[in-house]
Amino acid sequence: MDDFYANLGKKVKELRIENGLTQNQVAKALNVTPGYISNVENNRSAMTLRLLMYYAELTHVSLDALIGSIDSEYEATALDYELNDLTRRMTDEDKRKLVKTLKIWVRR
Repeated sequence: MDDFYANLGKKVKELRIENGLTQNQVAKALNVTPGYISNVENNRSAMTLRLLMYYAELTHVSLDALIGSIDSEYEATALDYELNDLTRRMTDEDKRKLVKTLKIWVRR
């Protein structure tokens, strides 16, 4: 379980940076202190499930994808969910192009 939390801090920081957020902005959005966010990112504290849910929403990922990127046991489910979420936002024309591309990859 220690590896889980070590990876959680790393992933929380990566997502924050990818979304162009500061620790202060995240803290304000989650109604916690910037020090708490720093502690999470440095594996000195763990987020509650409630905060993980808010954090996933804030960083535009599903909770399943967030946890799946941390715990390899959930990886397949998380990848499926993330792919589904991304394709749901695509236009029908882009979906057709994606299907054609995937068919080429699957034939290999």
